[in-house]
Amino acid sequence: MALWLNRHDIESVLTMDAAITAVENAFRQLATGAVVMPQRVGFGGNGGGGAAMPAYIGGEDGGLGIKVVTLFGGNVAKNLPVVNGTLLLLEPDTGRLLAVMDAGYMTAVRTGAVGGVAAKYLAREESQTVTIFGAGVQARAQLEAACAVRPIRRALVVDALPDAAARFAAEMSEKLHIEARATDDVQAAVEAADILVTATTAHDPIFDGNWLRPGVHINGIGSHAPAARELDTTTVQRSRIVADQRAACLAEAGDLLIPLKEGEIQETAIAAELGEIVAGSQPGRENAAEITLFKSVGLAIQDVAVAVLAFQQAQAAGIGQTLR
Repeated sequence: MALWLNRHDIESVLTMDAAITAVENAFRQLATGAVVMPQRVGFGGNGGGGAAMPAYIGGEDGGLGIKVVTLFGGNVAKNLPVVNGTLLLLEPDTGRLLAVMDAGYMTAVRTGAVGGVAAKYLAREESQTVTIFGAGVQARAQLEAACAVRPIRRALVVDALPDAAARFAAEMSEKLHIEARATDDVQAAVEAADILVTATTAHDPIFDGNWLRPGVHINGIGSHAPAARELDTTTVQRSRIVADQRAACLAEAGDLLIPLKEGEIQETAIAAELGEIVAGSQPGRENAAEITLFKSVGLAIQDVAVAVLAFQQAQAAGIGQTLR
């Protein structure tokens, strides 16, 4: 019998530390050729749209699944979530349905987890200050993941809504036991960062790349459309670029596609994929002064890896509703 796991079920069993390990293993499998992952398929709806994201991951902790995620802006007026997601987890050997899972919280955790994996391999080991652009769900997951892999002591948050930034700082200070504060001094926040995270809905660059200090690591998370970017050309040119997947970034990442189209960088500027670094076929950070940039558009292997983990934990805890 398959399980139905709602958001509360998943929140009760899924931890960031375990998700980071699961996502790290999935990227290792990707680099070694043990993954089948078609490009995500987009579709339109009545006032919105979405995407279907299937993946198979080989290996002992692998899995098979497909996530359907939708975005309907008009849901705000209906007091409904703008983004909704559902994941079907299947048995890799038979295709049998194992679970139907709410993918809202799971998506936030899996995206935070890949930021944690990137910081583990690319941020300086002594990194203590995180600057985050954005104060939403994803910013929270990104900060939690950074704290899981580096000795973070301080966070600076920049957001277009000062009240949201202040709430974020208060909440994360208490949750993570670090100093967190909101700021509207963008330049100072960029210059202070050991790890800099962009987790916004911006369509245009949100800071000047000349402000980046040597040795900073950047997680570019928010933008995933060809015409949208959070990072300016200077940032991209100054950085050693690591992609979650080259093909996906060259199809969807405006942060890279816009300077590519303008002739300011070449495709060879992408030095490596994250999985190649995890698997050891490409180096991570090469020196203390290097500026590193991890660009992510989100991959289905992250969803499947975290779904397998949540399903196993739910089974062990006896959580979930049996579907008959």
